[in-house]
Amino acid sequence: MVAFLKQILIRASSEELSSLSGFVRVSDLVKKLNLEVMVGDENSLRRKIKTSNISRPGLELTGYFQYYSSERVQMFGRKEIIFMEQVDSKNKLKILRKIFHENTPAIVISRDLECSEEFVQIAKESKISLLRSPLKTSRLSGMIVSFLADRLAERISIHGVLLDVYGLGVLIQGDSGIGKSETGLELIKLGHRLIADDRVDVYQKDEFTVIGEAPEILKHLLEIRGVGIIDVMHLFGASAVRSSMQIQLTIYLDQWSKEKSYDRLGSEATVVPLVNVNVPQIQIPVKTGRNLSTIIEAAAMNFRARSMGFDATETFSQRLSNLILENSED
Repeated sequence: MVAFLKQILIRASSEELSSLSGFVRVSDLVKKLNLEVMVGDENSLRRKIKTSNISRPGLELTGYFQYYSSERVQMFGRKEIIFMEQVDSKNKLKILRKIFHENTPAIVISRDLECSEEFVQIAKESKISLLRSPLKTSRLSGMIVSFLADRLAERISIHGVLLDVYGLGVLIQGDSGIGKSETGLELIKLGHRLIADDRVDVYQKDEFTVIGEAPEILKHLLEIRGVGIIDVMHLFGASAVRSSMQIQLTIYLDQWSKEKSYDRLGSEATVVPLVNVNVPQIQIPVKTGRNLSTIIEAAAMNFRARSMGFDATETFSQRLSNLILENSED
């Protein structure tokens, strides 16, 4: 029954993912950045934003619209508002009707600047939201682009459990039934935080950063065979979960076999590609009696130490080299 329910959840989540990656509603932008809605209704706030790029009209204010990017959110700062104040009402209406294009999702004004009546008039005529923020233009622009880039980034789904272990985004992967969720539960009991269980949606934030998050419908949920689906937030509190995190380390749980050879010194560095970003991977053999949660904690701490320049493998190699040199001299 649990497996059947989870399949339903995953299918529903797949539909949610396809809709999420294609566009963002203007209402989402308003909510995220706490924008003031000067003009707008339910329909205008449901307009779709399909690109993370935004535009600040420049030549368009003089009447040149040959390369106008009408599909972008349009932003007016102090320069644009002051310039428009110098344009007579007739020409201002003519220009604004072209700026408030049928494809334009919204117009945003920064610095809590006052705009002329023509702005309000054309916004109402075109049924396009006119929004305002107290933030400076450059800061507001950066926040809008960052929010839209994250929401519109292409996402892929991977199998695994993502946790925040000592402030490090650790993705635990392995064959089905090997104990990923059970290990995740043990780490949560030890004070670490869950981001996603079973299915992790990942996207590339920049050239070096990949972010993982849980699908909305599976957020804060963890499946334990024999127990069922548990709500980690309700059982362990808000401090036991977080919504998303950069994936900095992947750990692959591999069923132990005496025929396989495993890295015992930690000198065999491997990486796995996640949406065009190479992420370090550690392979841990799973065998009865091994405390996986403690091993993963140690792996995370050791990875962080290496990132700070403290490498136990190099220390051991140096000591070994010194010992060999001393013995050769004797």
